[in-house]
Amino acid sequence: MSQSAMIDYLALYEKMHENNIMLTFKGEVSVDLVNSVLKIIEDRLDRIEEDRKTRKKVYNILVECLQNLCNHIDSTDFEVTGYDSKTALLIIETDMKGYSVVTGNYVPKDKVEGLKTRIDEINSISKDELRALYKRTLNNGQFSEKGGGGLGFIDIARKSGQKLKYTFQKVNEEIEFFSLQIDIPKGDKEEE
Repeated sequence: MSQSAMIDYLALYEKMHENNIMLTFKGEVSVDLVNSVLKIIEDRLDRIEEDRKTRKKVYNILVECLQNLCNHIDSTDFEVTGYDSKTALLIIETDMKGYSVVTGNYVPKDKVEGLKTRIDEINSISKDELRALYKRTLNNGQFSEKGGGGLGFIDIARKSGQKLKYTFQKVNEEIEFFSLQIDIPKGDKEEE
């Protein structure tokens, strides 16, 4: 790469610093990567977060998000022109109010409506209804080929106590990029 084509890394670093980004990753998700990311974040949380419940909540939500990425990326079998369909995005930010975990991955267009419906359902119900949905889903004994029973988004919403934010962006006629943001307030009462 020539000097004239070089990215302004200082500007990138300053933007990441201004946005309080603790970690950013783009690439293929593997079990080794998941273990490394969890170790890095656990160490950072131990250093910067005084509230044990908040540390535990961020860590547990991150585990669930990474499991979702691993499960869904493993099942991808489509082409995304110019991109690797098995890559994902992970960003973890913090500020005085709390933390945000952001994930992004490619999904086939035929899965988009089902994901939207599921997340919208989770976002539309109360904490008590969410708890009941979690128990019903857990007790129904139906598990997908990926090993989950649809508990991932429910568990994330319960643990964060917040609505799940998401977007789908069209990549081409068959593929969209799914972004999910989970906000985790500091010092909030932990869900059971």
